[in-house]
Amino acid sequence: MTDQAVDTSGPVGAAGASGAERSSGATPTQFFGRERELKDLQADIERAGLDTLAGRKAARARVLLIAGRPGSGRTALAAELACRLAEPGDYPDGVFRVALTDHSGERVPAEHTARELLDLLSVSAPPGADEDELSEMVREAFAVRRALILLDDAVDAEQVDPLLPDNPDCLVVATSTGPLTGIPGVRPCTIGGMDAGSAVQLLARTIGQVRITVDPRTAEALTEECAGQPAALVLVAGWLAARPGASVADVTKQLRELPDDAEQPTGARPLARAFRLVHESLPQSAARILRLLALAPAGLADAHTASALAGCSVSAAQTALDDFVRFGLLRSNGAELPQYEVPGCLAPLLRALLEERDRPAEIQLARARMLERTVRQLQSCRAVTDPEGTPARRKLAGLPRSLRFPSPEAAAEWLRIRQPALLASARLAVQDGGLDTLARRLVAALVRALAVHRGTEDAAPELYGLHGLVLDVAERRDLPREKAAALLNLADLDARTGRTQEALTRYRAALDAGRAAHDLYATGRAMESVGGAYAELGDFNRASDWYGRALAQRLTQGERADEARLYGRLGAVHSYAGRYGEALRNWRAAAAGHRRLGDLPAQARALSEAARVQEYAGRPQESLHTCREAVDLARRAGDVRLQAALQLRLADTLDRLGDPAAAGLHRAAADRLLRDHGAACEIRSTSMKS
Repeated sequence: MTDQAVDTSGPVGAAGASGAERSSGATPTQFFGRERELKDLQADIERAGLDTLAGRKAARARVLLIAGRPGSGRTALAAELACRLAEPGDYPDGVFRVALTDHSGERVPAEHTARELLDLLSVSAPPGADEDELSEMVREAFAVRRALILLDDAVDAEQVDPLLPDNPDCLVVATSTGPLTGIPGVRPCTIGGMDAGSAVQLLARTIGQVRITVDPRTAEALTEECAGQPAALVLVAGWLAARPGASVADVTKQLRELPDDAEQPTGARPLARAFRLVHESLPQSAARILRLLALAPAGLADAHTASALAGCSVSAAQTALDDFVRFGLLRSNGAELPQYEVPGCLAPLLRALLEERDRPAEIQLARARMLERTVRQLQSCRAVTDPEGTPARRKLAGLPRSLRFPSPEAAAEWLRIRQPALLASARLAVQDGGLDTLARRLVAALVRALAVHRGTEDAAPELYGLHGLVLDVAERRDLPREKAAALLNLADLDARTGRTQEALTRYRAALDAGRAAHDLYATGRAMESVGGAYAELGDFNRASDWYGRALAQRLTQGERADEARLYGRLGAVHSYAGRYGEALRNWRAAAAGHRRLGDLPAQARALSEAARVQEYAGRPQESLHTCREAVDLARRAGDVRLQAALQLRLADTLDRLGDPAAAGLHRAAADRLLRDHGAACEIRSTSMKS
């Protein structure tokens, strides 16, 4: 929940490893005041800690804490400190910034924060990893770096402690409303309002020096009315900038006439009054758009989000968003694909105003419109990757121009920029509970878009979370088919990352759900996967039992490709268990199945495995004959690499039979095949480029 900074020209989001906010390529930022606090914080870095006083080397990174209420500019101060500390090169590995509180004011789960830091570090984290594993990965990554970590809006020490590197060469700058008791050696720098000179300078930057010069005392009175709070001053300055004929005295008078909200803490009232002033001055349609932005997922919106929420045109929404930036109500990333962020200190005020002015049914309708628009954008994002003339592309042509992407590259860039908001949108839709149909469509569309543009391997952590959301809805709505699918997808990701026991538990649960749904595909897939999990665990008896059950079901359904594959899996586990007779029978059955399907390469592979089993069983001559048969099939299939691999295996068998001359001939033939194949591929590649 990032505060409104003293400067409003900075980018949305976190500073990456390359530097702090003012190095991001957006409009250069300006910072006013807080020089005393900055000096104190810099001096605090060198202050002797408890370890130093005890004659020990510091075991962990130093923590600097900036405490202040929302709107005080604590985030801007932390960012400015990070900039100044990073500029001399004291932290060559970069500045890494994450928020510990989300847009709704809730604490961000520790695993999400750790995963975000790992993403900034370009360290891949396994999907489904728990909080402890991810936190350990963060500490390991920073153990070999000299970096500065900015943890914004911490709720308590329990959020910060797991992220502290065990490396005194790193520095952590945290912001919070109050002290972080529980972390030793942390001395908070508590900030209140800005000094009068800096506050007036902030006003002058937006409204010009002339209106300050003609009435300097009133300008100082205005800063006092705003309690020197940067966020309140930015809003008031935006209001004045939109009214060139208004004086500083006019806005000061209007602020004083606004009643205080008795439910607000005393220190929060200046910001609340400034926000009310700006909101009440907006046209009715614009004020409604602003209130509805409280529904924007993760506080991030673009023109389509605002358009769908308000039910207005995209161009009208874009104009309103740009106006809000000028008023200090939003921040923009300034990119070609603009995205806007509601400042964290204004988010609770927006939510309160939305609940006060808008009916629940209207709010729910706005949320449904936003989700429906998001689904259509995601469908368009995926469809643009399909070839021309396909049904998806024909459907895409029927969408409004504003929902279409000019190219797959443009769609991928939109997905990259909007991914945090899209993931938050999916989570909020599922949490809502009243829009489950839309939520299911949204999650499905997001899964497809991520898989197409990023690939299932790269997007695995996000896909893991999305499949978990599908499971939540399926369990809530008692949808066994969807539950089985979600459990299978989650179990596959568990298995891929080595959590075989967890995968086995989920595969068994998927089998139960598939049976409840009378879904033969899900039950067959689950039985086969249970067998695979037992094989991975080394329990070959249970593995063969479950593969056998899956095969029996496939045999009754006449699914020949699945039958052939399962015969092969049975052959493999029987081989591992040393049951060579069973293994050979199953590999020959697999080869026969592939022969009936006309799949010569698969038939050749099955026969080569049969040859391996024959050799294990002490039948080398039979193994030699079967391997030659497999080589011939690969030759007929035109699969050069497979043929070469099988000839190398044949050479190994001949070596063991005591015929090195024949083995050498087959190795030479394999080398020649691979060399000729490589040359042919190079010629084709050159021809295509020319």
